[in-house]
Amino acid sequence: MADSPAPGSTPGGDIVDALFRALDQLGHGVLVKDVATGRYERANDAASRLLLQPGQAWQGAADAELFDAAQAVALRAADQQAAAQPAGVRAEHRLELGGERREFVAWRQLVGEGQGARLLSVWQDVTEVRRKDTQLQTALAQLEEQQKANDALRRDVQDNQVRDSVSGLYHRAHFEEQLRREADLSSREQREFALVAVAIDNLDEILRVHGAEACERVVEALGRLLRANTRAMDSPCRLGGDRFIVLLSGVGLATAHSRMEQLRRQCAQHIVPYNGQQIPFTVCMGISSFPHTAGVVDELMRSADRALSGAREKGGNRIALASIQFVPVT
Repeated sequence: MADSPAPGSTPGGDIVDALFRALDQLGHGVLVKDVATGRYERANDAASRLLLQPGQAWQGAADAELFDAAQAVALRAADQQAAAQPAGVRAEHRLELGGERREFVAWRQLVGEGQGARLLSVWQDVTEVRRKDTQLQTALAQLEEQQKANDALRRDVQDNQVRDSVSGLYHRAHFEEQLRREADLSSREQREFALVAVAIDNLDEILRVHGAEACERVVEALGRLLRANTRAMDSPCRLGGDRFIVLLSGVGLATAHSRMEQLRRQCAQHIVPYNGQQIPFTVCMGISSFPHTAGVVDELMRSADRALSGAREKGGNRIALASIQFVPVT
């Protein structure tokens, strides 16, 4: 049982006794400490259940006699803070009690002055509440991570629907949709765009010497280089096998040639490691532009292909430009 004097023996009488009992029913511990001596004068039953070990008693005891040194110092510091704040102070404590770590919220209020000053403290055990909050936060974090994983999986699925799995470039269907949009926009706004037909030189020879997997590694390498040399508004696409095509939005023939020449040089300098070997590769390209080499999409594709064929016939590892159409003045 808690150390409680007879009802009515403390200031406030019956009201104080009723308050102690009410807080006890709510599971809140109540303590009264003599400020001058630092020793406890009164406590309710809940305070004993929450804070004391079997055989301990509050009456006349100091914190150093009930708790370990570190805990007693922390409690004393909280008492001193409350004594300096007439309006009262809320504090949180983590105490090792019976081999278990418990968490408490305590409200301290200075009552009276001088030799008659007493420190009233009301304690609430929030261990289970905090534990549940922690579990809830952990569960929410896990749900958030799962949601992120689901979103990433959905993006991967969507991406796989429009991108080639080996090169990471767009499939033909997505590319053709982008091409139609670009052609419509360029027609309305009277601006240029370019198409670049790309082929890997001698991929059949790489297949014969190194095998199919080595060809995939070369395609992967070219896909990375194409993505690195194009912008978000461009559309690099793998048509299949050794053939690729790139839509360069909003640029003319000269700019497209300059940018693709940089890519051609990078390919010629790039080495693909495979099974302890180094596989070099080169590309050839044919560039057409709208509206200078062709004014309709189908002819634009054909003119890029014709330019590519010319580059291949000259030995590869080069760029050819489609012929510019000259419209006679009437």
